[in-house]
Amino acid sequence: MTQIIVGENEGIESALRRFKREVSKSGIFPDIRKHRHFETALQKRKCLAIAKHKQRKSFHN
Repeated sequence: MTQIIVGENEGIESALRRFKREVSKSGIFPDIRKHRHFETALQKRKCLAIAKHKQRKSFHN
């Protein structure tokens, strides 16, 4: 879990900027996008097949 401590004389804008930077460094956004929508079993299999195909394609290049 990402957290920041706001200093006494620190503005909310700079604290929010620091928080956004920490969240982007920790890789939370891709995980949120990945779990945003419910996927049926068919959609999961299709997504895995595409990922495997991309991985094989990049491996041979």
